[in-house]
Amino acid sequence: MNCFEGKTVWITGASSGIGEALAYEYSGLGAWVILSARRENELERVKAACAHSDRCTVTPLDLADQQQLETAADRMLQQFGAIDILVNNGGVSQRSLAIETGVDVDRRIMEVDYFSGVTLAKKLLPAMVAKGSGHIVAISSIVGMFGFPLRSAYSAAKHAMHGFYESVWAELHTQGIRVTVVCPGRILTDVSRHALVGDGTLYGKMDHGQAGGITAQTCARKIIKAVRKNKKETYIGKTDLLMIWFKRYIPCLYYLLVSKVQPR
Repeated sequence: MNCFEGKTVWITGASSGIGEALAYEYSGLGAWVILSARRENELERVKAACAHSDRCTVTPLDLADQQQLETAADRMLQQFGAIDILVNNGGVSQRSLAIETGVDVDRRIMEVDYFSGVTLAKKLLPAMVAKGSGHIVAISSIVGMFGFPLRSAYSAAKHAMHGFYESVWAELHTQGIRVTVVCPGRILTDVSRHALVGDGTLYGKMDHGQAGGITAQTCARKIIKAVRKNKKETYIGKTDLLMIWFKRYIPCLYYLLVSKVQPR
């Protein structure tokens, strides 16, 4: 049964990668899709490619700008009323050693990956509660489950996401609020090209592991399946997911493997 027909779905980071793939999938299922990212021209491209472009709204957004986030949330609430599904997908990764990364870069990654989603969730949750239903989908990462070289700030932001969204579910699940935290592993997107290095500039390269990852379309379909099933947490990837289980059940093996990773 299609439970997304006519639902309003707001996706951040919708101009590429997982967010773009989710836009196509949700549109194909008959949802009204709100597309947000910084690049308006890319959002218009995604909108034009959606199955029901007439049910797509483009809302450009800089996730590092809290005032923009709050203004956009107010505007979307005024236009649509309660949002049915918020997909906090937008973010930025990292490719630098902690000791070589400026604190300003740590703060930017935390602002984009963690605080932007918190801001939107807090703005939209009251209307969801008043309606008695709503689903927040938080796109974390497998490094939200463990630390990894060259990902200190990124991993920290993703760890923070788990604590926040699990707490939101614990507080509001009796009022109709659902939460799904998604932990993708290596997905074939440009996330490594857009990752930040220690001085805040772009890494600009495709990681070998990223290049061999599953497609964004496959990832998006798995996410939607998890949302439909109301999973509280889901992991998406290949053998890279083994690291989650090693950390949880065989920590000595996790530490051994991580210690062998060559950061450069």
